[in-house]
Amino acid sequence: MRRRTWLLGTALALGVVATGVPAQAQKANDTLRIAWRDTIANIDPYYNQLRTGLVLAHQVWDGLLYRDPETFQIKPLLAKSYRWVDDTTLEFELRPGIKFHNGDAFSADDVVYTINTVIADSKVSVPSNYNFIAGAEKVSDLVVRIKLKRIFPAAVEYFAMVTPIWPKAYRERVGAEGYAKAPIAAGPYKMEPVGDGTTLKLERFDGYYADSPKGKPAIGKITIAQVADPSTELNLLIGGRADWIWKYQADQYDNLAKLPTLAVTRSESMRISYLNMDSANRTNTPNNPLMNVKVRQAIMHAIDRGTMAKQLVQGNSRPLDTPCYPTQFGCDSSVATKYDYDPAKAKALLAEAGYPNGFDIEYVTYELPQWAGAIQNYLQAVGIRVKLTMLTVSAVVQRSLEGKNQLEGGSWGSYSINDVSAILPQYFTGGGNDYARDAEIKALVEAGGATTDPDQRRKNYSAALKLITERALWLPLFTQTITYGYAKTLNFKPYPDELPRFYLASWK
Repeated sequence: MRRRTWLLGTALALGVVATGVPAQAQKANDTLRIAWRDTIANIDPYYNQLRTGLVLAHQVWDGLLYRDPETFQIKPLLAKSYRWVDDTTLEFELRPGIKFHNGDAFSADDVVYTINTVIADSKVSVPSNYNFIAGAEKVSDLVVRIKLKRIFPAAVEYFAMVTPIWPKAYRERVGAEGYAKAPIAAGPYKMEPVGDGTTLKLERFDGYYADSPKGKPAIGKITIAQVADPSTELNLLIGGRADWIWKYQADQYDNLAKLPTLAVTRSESMRISYLNMDSANRTNTPNNPLMNVKVRQAIMHAIDRGTMAKQLVQGNSRPLDTPCYPTQFGCDSSVATKYDYDPAKAKALLAEAGYPNGFDIEYVTYELPQWAGAIQNYLQAVGIRVKLTMLTVSAVVQRSLEGKNQLEGGSWGSYSINDVSAILPQYFTGGGNDYARDAEIKALVEAGGATTDPDQRRKNYSAALKLITERALWLPLFTQTITYGYAKTLNFKPYPDELPRFYLASWK
């Protein structure tokens, strides 16, 4: 914290740290230098659940469909057109003449291979993104049909946002591990082999098809420095060695805005910060207090989410009562049990639960230290003694999937899909991140995704949300406001779906 303040203070006092020369030089070299804190362990989009992994995927890979960031309209991408054959069958006519980065021709074989491989692979990081798919079949070289297991009206969103297409021949030749180290795709940028993963290098794909709704990128090259901490990220930006960063601490926003060569902006994201609580005792903790609903309710009353949103997240962040983003289809806040900040009530609930003197617990998170520290302090104020364990995103996610996080702080951006089917199945249908293991809620969530009747979908999702909040199984904290800092020589526009589109960026 002191180091970040010192860096910015020095930059402002000297007026020479960010002179604009390095950024201008990179404009001359046509290279956009990005820095972010997440290290993507597996570059293949299907085998990581990091937001940065999704961001990278949309620069390098294309899927069958594309969602317009301005209108949210679904448009054909690798597909030339698509249609519903019946309630559970989508047919895609593919664009002719498309090439992968290595020159291989794109065809129906690549689509069938991708879909059928993904749905059969237990190692896919977010299986709920694909568990509605029964399989794909080739009709001709340029026509594919994808069958769904059930009626699922949000399917086109998933094909647009989280279903990139692999090149069959290349991936079969190099294998899954080889592909992750040297990926080939059909998107607007191509990647160099990954190497040690600290720096990723992208180059504009000159063979990218002209009629793509993404358009051909204006910027020729991108380098991505995957750094370890916020201080390094800020240092790179204000020192003129990076042109773009995001998700830096909110209290640095005004200071960065004063630097003459930088632009800053922030906007609310679909990303929700949360606390996941081990009510099903997946951690096998003896006498696990989180199995008691009154303890979970006490935790919810103990945290001042409104103050955290206003003072720590800032911008237009807001506290939430439901485990979903307000605009998502099915996110009915009217049925939610509300847990206002009330430390006295939290203490009373702990006493009723048999913990008048509190208890010890480990809190595992990758969120900003200031946020984690606030949670720790709020809980300790009502008697819950918190051991704070700060880890990388990848480490927390892996521990979660293995059932090792008794109390976990994280965030979920729903892969920017504007439907609760992108969040509720992730935490309440028996997958690796489900610490509730509630059969009644699981059935309701699955029923909500299995009909085209919007009223029936709302009814099932509302019933699930009512039970989730009544039983205090998962605490939504607040929406995140994403902070961006970038060189003034860069034309960059953020979108509320938290998906930076560098292929739409340009130099001024």
